[in-house]
Parts: sequence; structure tokens; C-alpha cells
Amino acid sequence: MKEKIGIVTDSTCDIPQELVDELGISVVPLRVLYKGREYRDRIDITAEEVYANMDKEVPTTSLPSMYDVEAALSTMKAQGCTHVLMIHLSSSFSGTYQAIEGFARKITDMKVKVLDSKSVSMGLGYIVIEAARAIKAQMSFDAVCQLAGNLRDKLHVFFVLGTLEYLKRGGRIGKVSGTIGELLNIKPIITINTEGILTTYAKVRGHKQALDRLVKVAKEHLSGAACRVAVCSGGAEEEAVYIIQQIRKLANVKELITSTLSPVLGVHSGPGTVGFAVLPAE
Repeated sequence: MKEKIGIVTDSTCDIPQELVDELGISVVPLRVLYKGREYRDRIDITAEEVYANMDKEVPTTSLPSMYDVEAALSTMKAQGCTHVLMIHLSSSFSGTYQAIEGFARKITDMKVKVLDSKSVSMGLGYIVIEAARAIKAQMSFDAVCQLAGNLRDKLHVFFVLGTLEYLKRGGRIGKVSGTIGELLNIKPIITINTEGILTTYAKVRGHKQALDRLVKVAKEHLSGAACRVAVCSGGAEEEAVYIIQQIRKLANVKELITSTLSPVLGVHSGPGTVGFAVLPAE
């Protein structure tokens, strides 16, 4: 029986909608929770709405509804899929991966593989995009799963936050340091380690210097080989434009994607976040 492969991710992937549509990616939304109100990430609420209300109420976030996960898999089944690859944000940030993996074990009429991306935003997004491209190229399910797993070790994500306040408040601070440094206007360049945990890559004094350091990091990654790059931002449009302009000047940029942080990620990062994911193009 010929394989037909579906691909599912979650709303923290930050993949631009046109690519989601082009590659046939199914996206299940996480949830943004206010007192007495619940919103589906990217569907019922925007990141701008989250930022605009942060002075009144900082919401919390929650896993996708298993109803939405079931609906996504039911759609895959209706489309004739025999196999489904589900790729989700780092298990160190959220229980999404564990919850969906548990749910997927109950699926008996399709072969379902659930992968912990050990990343987030376009770090997760690029794994999903490349897996979806491999499906379009008619690679086998096992080969697509292996490719997605291998990409985790090749991807790098770097970003700067306007403030560490929201990351600390949400308990997602990981191994990032800088509480005292914030008083001295020291901005950590944050990355995600191989275990999917946030950690400090470098410390820079001042916002402009932090942006320039991000560009320098991009230049270092692009100096040896062609790479795909995705710039992502939340409440930092001017900073994103600056980073994009600088990266466009560099050699070896095979692809440059721009995207915005999902509302769920905006809850934890706060406004003023900008960064990029970089993946060697092979």
C-alpha cells in the first residue's frame, strides 16, 4: 500500500501562513488564557492584542485542546493519510509534546510519529518546513522522520528580548542569566541548547549593540556555507527590519523567511523580541 504522509505542528512554529498553505501543514493552536476567557493561538487572538493588554493583565498559556488535535488527525484520515508526522515545540517549554505523544498512542488506523523539536518559533518551524518539503518530494515516511530528527542538531536559534520580565514570570527562564545585568542595560543573546533549553549565548551592553551582535552571529554562520535563515519578531518591527536588511547583505543566504511570534510566545517573551533561526542548506 502506497504511503500518504500528513504533517502536523503547533502554533508556536511561527511559519508564515502562505508556507503553511503551500506545504499542506496542519497547525494545532495552543491557548492563551485570561481570567474567564480563553483564546486559540493565532485564531482568536493576535500577538499585538496580547502586548496591548499586558499593562492590565498578563495571561497564561496552555496546551492545545485534545479536541483540536483529534480534529487535525481526523482530517488527515479523511484525506487518505496512512502516516502522520507530528512535530512540536521543545518539551522543556511546554507539556504539548508529552500530551500529544500520549494521545497519538491511541491512534490505530494510521502510523503516527511524534517528534520533540527541542526548539521553538522558526527553529521548530524550519524542521516542519523541511519535513513538509521532503514529503512533497515523495520521500518515505521513515526517511522524513529521520531527516526531521537530524535537523534538530543542525539548527541554531538566537534572539534578544526587550526584557526578561515575562520569561521569568512564566518560568521559562531556563539557564538564561541577567537579572542584575538588566539594571546595567546588559542584554543577553539567548540561544536554545541541544536539550531544548534556553541559555545565554553572549552578553552585550545596550540594545543597538545586541542587534549588531545578532547580525555578527548570523555572519559567522553564513561565512562557511549556504544557509536558510528565518527572522522572527514580536513587537519589534523596526528591529526586525534592521536585522533583515543586514542579513540580506550577506553571502550564502539561500532563503530568507520573515515571520512574527505567535501570541503564546508573546506572552512569555513580551514585546521587543527579535531573533533568527539558521539552518545549513544541503
